[in-house]
Amino acid sequence: MANRGPRKPVSAVRSATRILKAFSIAEPELGVTELARRLSLSKAGVHHLLATLAEEQMVERDPVSRRYRLSIKMFELGTRVAISGQLHEAATLPLDQLHFSTAATVQIGILDGAEVVYVERRESQATLRTFGTVGRRNVAHATSTGKVLLAFLPPDELLARVANRPLAALTPHTITRLPVLLDQLREARRRGYAEQLEESSIGVASVAAPIRDDSGRVVAAISMARPVAGLSPTVRRRHAAATVEAAGQISERLGYRPPAARTRARASLTAEDSASMS
Repeated sequence: MANRGPRKPVSAVRSATRILKAFSIAEPELGVTELARRLSLSKAGVHHLLATLAEEQMVERDPVSRRYRLSIKMFELGTRVAISGQLHEAATLPLDQLHFSTAATVQIGILDGAEVVYVERRESQATLRTFGTVGRRNVAHATSTGKVLLAFLPPDELLARVANRPLAALTPHTITRLPVLLDQLREARRRGYAEQLEESSIGVASVAAPIRDDSGRVVAAISMARPVAGLSPTVRRRHAAATVEAAGQISERLGYRPPAARTRARASLTAEDSASMS
């Protein structure tokens, strides 16, 4: 096969990127004419690209000045990058400890729309190939990770993500009715963790708990997955306690300081688990 050499960048993508990079703290708002002159692009081309970027919520237009500025979506994307690096550093030790103490598959996921993206993973020695690799996506409503991330969203944002789309059935056990899902999410928020039993894959169950940043916002979730066989209520509760504890450790490494009530709840869950084993 002939060597075609390096691919040339798509000119529209390059121009759009240059437009986004033109905004700065010193110049947060720029107009079409100014951008065209500064970047040596046609006004028509800049106008078209800005309109597309606005449709994708990357920029927004001031209705009075008619100038453009970066949108909050760009801030959110930048925050994701920062969180990703911080999360990896904060999660490594608790994730490894949970993995080695339980011999389970453990993962960390973040929410993207109505899907979960897994950004960290330690595979069980039993090798649950169901989970694929880091970067894999799955629908949020069928996973414990997704459920706990949905559970801690503001109500209006939650409905915007799940109410206007079908809840796909991955197995016969997947929740496909919105009222049932919302009931489970309320329960997950109340107790501080979410579960799924064969809703994502037959023969697999998991539990997940929320990870918070220094402001208290839920930014990710850690989950533990095991085969359903042998998962008694006692074992499930022990897994929930361990997962909640790991989530708390990661959150604290991210700078979160839990209220006393939540600390007591974590201690209570662990104590009840110990009592059930005695």
